[in-house]
Amino acid sequence: MNSINFTKSHGLGNDFIIVEDLKNALDITAPMIRLICDRHFGVGADGLILVKNSTVADYKMDFRNADGSASLMCGNGIRVLAKYIFDNLSKTTLLRIETGAGIKDVELAVEDSTVLNIQVDMGKPGLASEDIPVITDKDRFISFPLEIEEFRAEATCVSMGNPHCVIFVNDVVTAKVGRLGPLIEALDIFPDKTNVEFVQVVADDHLRVRVWERGVGETLACGTGACAAVVAANISGVAARTARVGLPGGDLFVDWRADNHVSLVGSATEVFTGKTDLDYWRDQGEGIEHSKEN
Repeated sequence: MNSINFTKSHGLGNDFIIVEDLKNALDITAPMIRLICDRHFGVGADGLILVKNSTVADYKMDFRNADGSASLMCGNGIRVLAKYIFDNLSKTTLLRIETGAGIKDVELAVEDSTVLNIQVDMGKPGLASEDIPVITDKDRFISFPLEIEEFRAEATCVSMGNPHCVIFVNDVVTAKVGRLGPLIEALDIFPDKTNVEFVQVVADDHLRVRVWERGVGETLACGTGACAAVVAANISGVAARTARVGLPGGDLFVDWRADNHVSLVGSATEVFTGKTDLDYWRDQGEGIEHSKEN
């Protein structure tokens, strides 16, 4: 048996499986990740985080979506990872975590050895079309008319280390996220596909957001999505640079600072710990792939 320990955690209901791989010795394939993250046949999660050592920061976050694909950055994921590191590896409240989107500075608010919330410097948003990427003859994709079936709205694209297409709607509750999300995600103009945010502006400093995550589906919260929503709302002239972002799983607080960096503040919660056999998931994954070939 090739058993490993794991921790199940969530950031406002956006849940992840955290596995230590400090020796860079684990071979966890995309089919294995899909099975482990399956909510009926696996542990169940929106993604899997491998905790690795880093030569340029304190630790490295290797993040995988529930479909097994890699993602450069995850705002909720880095917060639950920071809490995991504090609880299990290092009691420092200031961390530098290497991600595919660069090194992120993280600060934990702690009281009586309990992590209350985590602030992440998410870096500078990318607004150039080539940085997202989105295929267009415009330098930026801002307030651009978008038509899909009977749906018409204005879209603004932002990169927070991963691509986001922000759609403004009158009522986020009635927005057809499950129908429109996958269609927008897979539009030809997004060569790497995209996350999709449906945003209702409640007030200058208050947004309500639902997110269709690339490679996952609708989730209860998305940290990079919340950041993208505030940036898009501000450059579209409908909201301030600092806002409370209400998501189905709870609130995140975003500040697009004067230095052009975006700050994200939110909670992280451990749900349970466990142990599982990697050989089991490898055998199951290989069996499914073999069935597809036949």
